[in-house]
Amino acid sequence: MDKTRQSNPLRSIGTVAMRWHGDSLDLLDQRLLPAEEHWITAEGAGGVAQCIRDMVVRGAPAIGISAAYGAALAARHAADDNWREEVSRAIEELAASRPTAVNLFWALQRVTAVFEQCATLKEAATRLADEAKAIHQEDLAANLAMADHALRAMGADQPVSVLTHCNTGALATGGYGTALGVIRRLHEVELLDRVYADETRPWLQGSRLTAWELAQDGIPVTLNADGAAAAILAQGHVRWVIVGADRITANGDVANKIGTYSLAVLARHHGVGFMVVAPSSTVDMALVSGQDIPIEERDDAEVKSIRGIPLAPEGVDVYNPVFDVTPASLIDMIVTEKGVVRKPDRAGMDALFG
Repeated sequence: MDKTRQSNPLRSIGTVAMRWHGDSLDLLDQRLLPAEEHWITAEGAGGVAQCIRDMVVRGAPAIGISAAYGAALAARHAADDNWREEVSRAIEELAASRPTAVNLFWALQRVTAVFEQCATLKEAATRLADEAKAIHQEDLAANLAMADHALRAMGADQPVSVLTHCNTGALATGGYGTALGVIRRLHEVELLDRVYADETRPWLQGSRLTAWELAQDGIPVTLNADGAAAAILAQGHVRWVIVGADRITANGDVANKIGTYSLAVLARHHGVGFMVVAPSSTVDMALVSGQDIPIEERDDAEVKSIRGIPLAPEGVDVYNPVFDVTPASLIDMIVTEKGVVRKPDRAGMDALFG
């Protein structure tokens, strides 16, 4: 059974999105930040899948990690006489929870490979939990490596201002962050002047999550409406737009939160560098280009209202894609824990990931 813990006024909780207890998984309900800290405890794979669908947990790496823990929970609570079928069905349910973020499928492929080697339920419960924990720790290590690669590639020798979109921090990963991890590292080495954070409609991950994470860490941040990005870049202070990714294809096209493509166009027009930071688990070399990426569309209520407050007339048509695709031709570099692909194209992607 899945249960919800009592909500409390937000305290300093640190930047963690999940807590593993062996027989359950706590997920911070990111829909309610920054007003409330609200943890949902999932005791089964179905509860984890529901949290992924409902965006309790979001961000491609965090989705993959959560799904891996969900598979471990399925083995932990499966019946002795039907455990293979139960765990297999749970993995299928987890895989169906979101369609775009390839980290979800990558993580489930890893736990499935382990699961198929198990001879007993006890072995499956132990080994799937160990694999989920390994995926979690590897993601954190990848975040730190990406930050180092990015700083060397940027070659900054004086403080710079950057602009980012959505949330790519510890709340979206196993800890530290991808694009936001690079920004954190810039701050740590005193090479960051200021971060401009797009509010990121319609879920406002930039205002609710990114601005909160940065403020928690004492990193100078200015929140802006998405439509203000062009005016900010035109001022000439921002040197880099730094974003994450939910899927990267073999030619270097990138799917990321809706609004990323327009930022890439703006960055190119204003002579600003455009950097994508994501773990190698986000790279899908099986897809030739961004045209092959399935783009999730969600309910129109997300655009027409905020927490039940109507913002638009009833009956109006809504277009609500969660992601858009930025072509490789607009990207200056893709940074992963394996290294950097500059001016990405098929040859560059093959060299690092082929």
